[in-house]
Amino acid sequence: MNNYSKVAVGVAGATGYSGQELVRLLARHPRAALGPVMASKASADASPRRLPALARVWEGDVTPLDLDGLGATHAVFLATPEAASAELAPALLKRGVRVFDLSGAFRLRSADARAKWYPASPELPAGAAYGLAELHQPALRSAPLVACPGCYPTAALLALTPLRDAGLFADDPSIVIDAKSGVSGAGKTPTERTHFSECHGNVAAYNVFSHRHGAEIEQELGSGVTFVPHLVPLDRGILETIYVRLRPGTRAADITAAYESAYARAPFVRLRGETLPEIKHVAWTNFCDLGWRVSGDRAVIVSTIDNLLKGAAGQAVQAFNVAFGFDECAGLL
Repeated sequence: MNNYSKVAVGVAGATGYSGQELVRLLARHPRAALGPVMASKASADASPRRLPALARVWEGDVTPLDLDGLGATHAVFLATPEAASAELAPALLKRGVRVFDLSGAFRLRSADARAKWYPASPELPAGAAYGLAELHQPALRSAPLVACPGCYPTAALLALTPLRDAGLFADDPSIVIDAKSGVSGAGKTPTERTHFSECHGNVAAYNVFSHRHGAEIEQELGSGVTFVPHLVPLDRGILETIYVRLRPGTRAADITAAYESAYARAPFVRLRGETLPEIKHVAWTNFCDLGWRVSGDRAVIVSTIDNLLKGAAGQAVQAFNVAFGFDECAGLL
């Protein structure tokens, strides 16, 4: 635990969707002193930018990326693309700054997997932690770098890990994750896939067997999964319908007991039982809502999160709270 009354923090990548959420949360955080707020890259045009959506929440300027400015803080949140995080994080660690990286650059522990899915990523820094606070709190307290989980893996791992740990999976669990995300999950840079005319009134599967978050889920779960993401015409939110085979004789009460044991002290996991959650239940919050049904040896679990909060910025602030010994809910409720 650190003896800070307030922690000087900086944000890089503040003009993206997750970056703006970070600024909004940190500006009102009781234990954070928000300092430099920067774009994702340096610019020949040094003119500052404003964030109109944060008027009266934060009135500062977003300035071009500057390593020296970030290096003067205690902690930096990187809401930057993988290649930028891969360069910035090691440089900040050398200056003694703790790093909370929202990109995927440091999530995968295998060098081969990183080379496949995140080619720009360097070696993992010593002591780096995977930042799912509900499952990895001890590691977060001392980690110099926290690799914040992806949005899809967050919803999937919170749903599945307690069942695995309780021994409720069948020998072949045949896990299928049918995941649907709002368009903001694709980031702020526009593409043909995320154009309004392509998304509106449409639902589309994408990157089947080729989405990097599938590798992340399998790493943390230690089990193969069939992961199929879909883009739906919403601005934010994720709903995952997860199908899994259970050990013979498993009852709905056994799943309930596993979740209650795992999340008895988890302020941001809400157990809904047979009341299946919806995206509107969690939008604009840091909660993950879980609901489930059991029939014979089959379970269907529904997991919902806000992809920009519990799936990104809120989760990063939650990890920051744990890492610095603050109330886990600080700045989030």
